[in-house]
Amino acid sequence: MDIRDVVVIGSGCAGHTAALYTARANLKPLVLEGHQPGGQLSLTTLVENFPGFPDGIQGPELIENMRKQAARFGAEYRMGHVSKANLSKRPFELSLGKETILSRTLIIASGASARWLGLPNEQALIGRGVSSCATCDGFFFSGKEITVIGGGDSAMEEATFLTRFASKVTLIHRRDEFRASKIMLDRARSNSKIAFMTDTVVDDVLDASKQEVTSLRLRNLKSGKSRDFPTSAMFLGIGHIPNAKIFEGQLDTDADGYLVTTKNVFTKVPGVFACGDVQDRRYRQAITAAGSGCMAALEVEKYLEEVGH
Repeated sequence: MDIRDVVVIGSGCAGHTAALYTARANLKPLVLEGHQPGGQLSLTTLVENFPGFPDGIQGPELIENMRKQAARFGAEYRMGHVSKANLSKRPFELSLGKETILSRTLIIASGASARWLGLPNEQALIGRGVSSCATCDGFFFSGKEITVIGGGDSAMEEATFLTRFASKVTLIHRRDEFRASKIMLDRARSNSKIAFMTDTVVDDVLDASKQEVTSLRLRNLKSGKSRDFPTSAMFLGIGHIPNAKIFEGQLDTDADGYLVTTKNVFTKVPGVFACGDVQDRRYRQAITAAGSGCMAALEVEKYLEEVGH
């Protein structure tokens, strides 16, 4: 069975950048595209904060350009989701369906999936007023009234940040108490642009037929009454789920499941590196993911030189 020098798990910004650098180092990387090829950028529309595109670029186009660039230098792409990994053996063993793939090194760039509410029209409006990233999309709603869903630190942080652009931010939470830390909650409450709506859930987001968010269908949990609440956008502040479950018990994770790394991209297993949103809970930007993908690739090169191919 062939033994690969490097396998990259994931095909978002981190994975494609890692593939590009390892391909240019003649390591012939195999990229396993994962359950969401292209990562979160594949779900976005206009990206205006990635350097080099003064007029912006569509998220799927940016991802496809990265893929083509890595493939041009010899990166091999394969559809599929890794169901099992054994990092206790050398070479490492990865299960892809019925196939077992062996590799001397591994770059984990499997990303993190936004938590969604599961509303009937939610997925249809992602990138059209439904967003899980205030930093990415807040600018598009300058001067408009918008909503943030959640009750933890993420929601408070998103709401506070969005007041830079929006004329008003309504924070909607299903309970009347918040999980957020006191300092984050106090900061949000002291902001005159933020209004709070508690004991309320979102039953749907409208209007998919217009391809834009016009209102939310809300239901008060105490009265049971429903109403349509006009808004230009719905931002989810309910966190992300790192795609690292297959490494449980083999790699260190924090309380929320993010991979713990040292020196930016090193895991506790020599030869296994992690980059992008699967280990970065702080920044979660396309450019920082790409940067950490570069770091992981350079460390793979150095590792293989030291231990021998």
